[in-house]
Amino acid sequence: MGVKKESADLNIAVLIDADNVSSTKIEGILDEVKRHGTPSIKRIYGDWTSNYVAGWKEPLLTHAITPIQQYSYTSGKNATDSALIIDAMDILHTQKVDGFCIVSSDSDFTRLAIRLRESGKVVLGIGQKKTPKPFIAACDKFIYIEILYNNHESAAATAQGPARGKETTDKEALRGNEAESISNNFLKLIKNTIDDVADESGWASLAELGALLNKRKPDFDPRIYGFSKLTPFFKSLNQHFEIDEKNVENSKIKHVYIKNREILKKPVKRRANNK
Repeated sequence: MGVKKESADLNIAVLIDADNVSSTKIEGILDEVKRHGTPSIKRIYGDWTSNYVAGWKEPLLTHAITPIQQYSYTSGKNATDSALIIDAMDILHTQKVDGFCIVSSDSDFTRLAIRLRESGKVVLGIGQKKTPKPFIAACDKFIYIEILYNNHESAAATAQGPARGKETTDKEALRGNEAESISNNFLKLIKNTIDDVADESGWASLAELGALLNKRKPDFDPRIYGFSKLTPFFKSLNQHFEIDEKNVENSKIKHVYIKNREILKKPVKRRANNK
């Protein structure tokens, strides 16, 4: 195998199911894709003779997205899904791409995501919070459209609004959209993951922790909870975790480490403590 590419160098094929996304969301979606790589192929699938896709004309021109016409031959059958899947397999075998971004909330793309990953491709999913869990689990990373839309709207409002006396906090950036509360099950998953990547003293690199969390829970995103980054997210949970930030000499870079305030108890550790 060759040298692994950096995330920003990944060529990504963006395939959009027009039946499952509004034209008003496309700018936020493409901005998110660019965080993970370069959208080298951009196609959208739908019946362009229908009125429901009328709002797509300007966004398609603005963002150079290629519309793929797919008639609905039979009532109740989703021909768009089939066209997207066929194109994805053609791209897999004929184009030089490193990954795919499937924009849909439809579970019909679960097997496609699995197949693309089996071929060594990175698979991003972008869809609504109603997206079935099997499709989310089949992706390397899944991002909720609601988060992207709110963040994009917040950034625009901040740029146009008057100067404020204090910085806008991450939670304020949600602009009234409620941040979700962290569940006990997810809190337990975080603690177990820290324990799995920690050194002998219990400290874990935040970068390693974030990477493993994304593998175990592809839809994990601190923005769901009102934070733009991992560090402020964990700082908000200081009753559960300790944070240690170390500056790199002659650099603005910081290495962040995290530790469970209560080390997860395991049988081996309990025996050692009883000595």
